[in-house]
Amino acid sequence: MTDSSRESSASGAAHEAGSVHEAADVLRRRWQEALAGARGGADGPDPVPYADNLLIRWAEPQRRYHTTAHLTAVLDRIDTLAGHAADPDAVRLAAWFHDAVYRPDRSENEERSAALAERALPEAGVPDDISAEVARLVRLTVTHDPVAGDTNGEVLCDADLAILAAAPKEYAEYAAQVREEYGFVPDDAFRDGRAAVLRQLLGLPRLFRTPHGIAEWEPRARQNLLTELELLTR
Repeated sequence: MTDSSRESSASGAAHEAGSVHEAADVLRRRWQEALAGARGGADGPDPVPYADNLLIRWAEPQRRYHTTAHLTAVLDRIDTLAGHAADPDAVRLAAWFHDAVYRPDRSENEERSAALAERALPEAGVPDDISAEVARLVRLTVTHDPVAGDTNGEVLCDADLAILAAAPKEYAEYAAQVREEYGFVPDDAFRDGRAAVLRQLLGLPRLFRTPHGIAEWEPRARQNLLTELELLTR
């Protein structure tokens, strides 16, 4: 490698590290804002250690799709849908916790994530009723099936599923990342399992529950799911 190549490589690595650091700082600010809103102006412990603990979890090596990029995307979509929620800050905190515990080879991730919220949020100064609501919302991501009128649940579930309505290239990247996370599963078993999930989603009367989700995301999401299912079952 030439000196100029080494300099270029070092510069690229430094730029990437700087971008990662900047993205983490933005997420810390978003956590602080949501936590402050949930506290209702009351004092509490320094929020930064809680954010850092969660960011470490979201950066674990077994993750390919369920990363800080997914967390950021869900928070962005919650911002889009915030006017529909009864308590947008509770929904934002639920986004932080909804995949905080994530092991693709285990089935209790949502329950363990909700239990983490139940431990951490009261300690962080969040009132018990809001902490309980956050944990409820995290558990709701098992089914993504909020009851009618559960506006907090509708916003979280729509924000989490909005990737289904991505542009085709982004959707293909998402599907590939999910396959990587389940790399320990043989191809035939993965195809069968993934196809079953897609058919279950397509069988729902609606994938999305908020007015924005229904109008803006539903048609493309169904097309993406149909396309993936066709590719899996050829």
